[in-house]
Amino acid sequence: MFIIIDSGSSATRLYLMDSGDLRVIDRSVIQAGVNSTIDKGSNEFLKTEMASGIKALLSRHSLSTEEIEFIIASGMITSNLGLHEIPHREAPAGIEQLAKHAVRFAGHTLLPLNIPVILIPGIKNKTTAQWEDLRGIDLMRGEETQAAGVLLAWQPTLPCTLIELGSTTKLISINEEGEIAGSITSLSGQIYAAILKQTFVASSVENAEDAVLDETIIDAAYRSISQSGFLRTVLMTRFLQFSLPTTAAQRKLFLESAMACDDLKLLSDAQHQGFNLNGDVYLIGNASRCTLYHYIFSHYAERNARFHIISDAESIDMLAITGASAIARAIQNNPQ
Repeated sequence: MFIIIDSGSSATRLYLMDSGDLRVIDRSVIQAGVNSTIDKGSNEFLKTEMASGIKALLSRHSLSTEEIEFIIASGMITSNLGLHEIPHREAPAGIEQLAKHAVRFAGHTLLPLNIPVILIPGIKNKTTAQWEDLRGIDLMRGEETQAAGVLLAWQPTLPCTLIELGSTTKLISINEEGEIAGSITSLSGQIYAAILKQTFVASSVENAEDAVLDETIIDAAYRSISQSGFLRTVLMTRFLQFSLPTTAAQRKLFLESAMACDDLKLLSDAQHQGFNLNGDVYLIGNASRCTLYHYIFSHYAERNARFHIISDAESIDMLAITGASAIARAIQNNPQ
């Protein structure tokens, strides 16, 4: 048996796996991620919470740490805010390259557990950073494992593009060889969360349910982004409450449409970097957000993409599980 860790900003997912058939035996989520390192000034809390979560997972099945072959981890856990910083690999990179450059640690080195830990590196774009042109700069940690899961489980026609809608919006280019060729990221997910937590705009969408897609509202958000920019359009969500007879759900749709329409700008950089935007495009994330992005990208981007949506929680979970398991198997087949 082995354990997969998928660690993000605010939460960490743990999966207990059967080594033989790669079946998920059990899973758990701990409410701690790399944000705790920022809050507390060190990663000790993150280490303690992860170790406690793993012990609880094993205890449910009366397992000892000696019965676990290894832990394989990806995501922000491999950053300077996680357990140990692993350098990004330069794109293009596929499963074999990620396995080759994964870093192994003996038990007790990273976590207070007698289990070896393997960290999967993230991927960075192959570019020379310069102030005159910053478009080529991009990084990922964790999405490379999900991308491997898409390739294995969904077998898209290559080349293709993945659009992961989480705390960020991340476009990932997959080349003809099935390697990650590059990425482009915006902070839209985290900015949206900050707006709802830290600004008075939140009061205009408070307790709003998801609205039915309304072309009039989406078109208005698109025009406002084009004419007045992102920040004024966000503020317009508040003004709408006192200027038009709107519901909280309609104002929420306007705000979310503004976020998505601003992300349309990513497509220009994607084209510049050679992404295939006229083939298979996979939208991965919350169902309503995927539906909105599908509508906006279809109507305003003037592309002939074939969209596929992966939105249920189990399928998204399985992407990271499938990708990490494939990388673990590649490591076992080619021991260093």
